[in-house]
Amino acid sequence: MLLSLVVHVHSLRYWIPAAVMLGTAPTYLLSWGVWRALSLVIPARRYHAVDDYLYSYYQSMVLFFFENYTGVEIIIYGNIPKNKENVVYLANHQSTADWIIADMLAIRQNALGHVRYVLKDGLKWLPLYGWYFSQHGGVYVKRSARFNERAMRKKLLSQTELGAPMYLVIFPEGTRYNPELKKVINDSQAFAAKEGLAVLKHVLTPRMKASHVAIDAMRNHLDAVYDITVAYEGTLTPGGQRKPAPSMPEFLCKECPRVHIYFERVDIQEIPPEPIFFRRWLHERFEIKDRLLTSFYESEESQEKCRFPGEGGKSSLRLRETLPSMMILSGVTVLMLLNERGRKFYLRTWICGTLLGWIWVNVSP
Repeated sequence: MLLSLVVHVHSLRYWIPAAVMLGTAPTYLLSWGVWRALSLVIPARRYHAVDDYLYSYYQSMVLFFFENYTGVEIIIYGNIPKNKENVVYLANHQSTADWIIADMLAIRQNALGHVRYVLKDGLKWLPLYGWYFSQHGGVYVKRSARFNERAMRKKLLSQTELGAPMYLVIFPEGTRYNPELKKVINDSQAFAAKEGLAVLKHVLTPRMKASHVAIDAMRNHLDAVYDITVAYEGTLTPGGQRKPAPSMPEFLCKECPRVHIYFERVDIQEIPPEPIFFRRWLHERFEIKDRLLTSFYESEESQEKCRFPGEGGKSSLRLRETLPSMMILSGVTVLMLLNERGRKFYLRTWICGTLLGWIWVNVSP
């Protein structure tokens, strides 16, 4: 009986924030939908500015749960610019929670509304979210031979021509690194060896296409590339073996005490435009990540293990940056659900969102 109660209470640590985040989505989409309808009669720049504000408001509510609710410590190595910039954010990929790390950095620059993602094609099937991420400037890509360079370039150019602020998040590995999936790691290392590239141990061999197209298409619009290396504390066994990074539910269940983020800014002028040289540059950046993660997981010095080299500083997110949006969005949602009309509206919104996603998937070029 007691064990069942403990398990139930532990599960609530995930279900409560999940219910709030998913439950407020229709409320947010309704607000955005009204503004989207008004975009037919207002300047495109004005529409995008308010769209970024609305997105920032919702995502700050999400960050309330991932930072304030979990109490996770964010340790940052390097100096994040105080001013907002147009950037491509390149990071290693190991967890479904990786996308929230980009939000954590963006909000510290007051650039949360500018975050847009390059996502794998299958995610566009997500009800509401899949369709909305594209509307907010996200790009869906397919792998290998099915990659549509023309469509991605067109999408990005349409935004830069409007002068839209850009914080484009890309995970060049293409899939998550999981130390338990030996075949994925072995295939990645075999490919690197075949191509004459350095074999990497703690990251996968990066794919260059999406990153190169993004930087090449927006080069005149970008200020820099943010090269990010992330490590989740608590992913090392007593025997010294690396464990899988925490999933989003595990993260929300407070199973990750600290996130270590190594930040490096690379000026856009330092990045070679030619594909052959860009590929080498990108792989060299991942060689650096591999060395950082090797030190994090395998350092023989106990004081250097589970931390990156250099001085890391704890960065806390103030409650006033996240709590108001959480309270307002959840409050409005509860009020709408108190009556039958509100419940019907929510059901219809989810159905319509799914249908819109299906239509968009099947009619978009």
